[in-house]
Amino acid sequence: MANNLLQSPAHASAVPFSRPPTPGVHPLQVGFCGLGAMGYFMARNLANSFKSQLPPLIVYNRTVSKSQKLLAELGASAVKVADTLDQLVTECDVIFTNLANDAVVMNIYNEFAKALAHSPPTKVKIFVETSTIYPTLASDLDKLLLSFPHTHFVTSPIFGPPKGADSATLVIAMSGDYRSKKEIAFLLVPAVGRKVIDLGGNVEKAPTLKLIGNGMIMGMNELLAETLTLGEKSGIGQQTVYNLIKEIMPAPGLVAYGNKMVNDLFDGTVGFAIDGGIKDANHIRRLSAELNCPMPAVDNAHRSLISTRAMHQAQVVAGTQQWDIIDWSASIASSRVAAGLDPFDSKKGTGVIRED
Repeated sequence: MANNLLQSPAHASAVPFSRPPTPGVHPLQVGFCGLGAMGYFMARNLANSFKSQLPPLIVYNRTVSKSQKLLAELGASAVKVADTLDQLVTECDVIFTNLANDAVVMNIYNEFAKALAHSPPTKVKIFVETSTIYPTLASDLDKLLLSFPHTHFVTSPIFGPPKGADSATLVIAMSGDYRSKKEIAFLLVPAVGRKVIDLGGNVEKAPTLKLIGNGMIMGMNELLAETLTLGEKSGIGQQTVYNLIKEIMPAPGLVAYGNKMVNDLFDGTVGFAIDGGIKDANHIRRLSAELNCPMPAVDNAHRSLISTRAMHQAQVVAGTQQWDIIDWSASIASSRVAAGLDPFDSKKGTGVIRED
């Protein structure tokens, strides 16, 4: 099944697996389900990476216009649009999924199971779930798929924003069947991401690491929001505090989210929508409670996200919203309001006057 032409020696150190065997007689058919903020770029980069070596990437999305957009962008030599999930499952050897939440993931995989029951595979078929899901759901999906012959399941959540998906600089966690992971890793790097982290055979491990990573990011965002707000309220100015952060703590995440907060760049259609952040916060809090491992930073971040969403929804009802969907970096609104500032417009409020 493998297609070892897709991995250059320069990227070998980014993949913790040996190169797969030589490809078989039939070229590998890859499919992708879910063309959202992340999935669109991932599918596009996959299609571009092997359009001269493998058949066109088969894509499926509930909103067909997104599939048609990708087809128009890349052409029929790189992309083929599936009319149904059955077609995606039947025609593909590898199916990637990138979906909004656990309920959608479960629904899609139940549809996959129906297709597999109707047309049992006669050769290896690998399903790769790249969304952020609760770890026990991964086990449920694994059990569901392994009841069908020749079928394997890999969890492969990705770290990075849509901009990282666009530039193919994502970090990819991976757990599940070893041979399947080897196949998938050499498809994804460097086409979609820059590095694979192998978490072993237990499919729950990669989703667990993903939640840990997202918890760290949302805790960082909470502290960042509080710090920038204190800078503004104290008369130092949030821009000055942000400049200091870039000098002494220039981590990519701090710099990127700090820029969004300072400049009120809260458009969730080009970032990570706040509903997704709240969903992840709920998952992390559930995990920490089940493991008796408190994460108060995440608790605080969750409160800020909920408060911010409530403020934004009030604006939507009043018809005064600037963005129909807000990015989770807008959680700074909670800190601003608590400090007596405008939630979404940093130009309103204290105003910094320098004392010479």
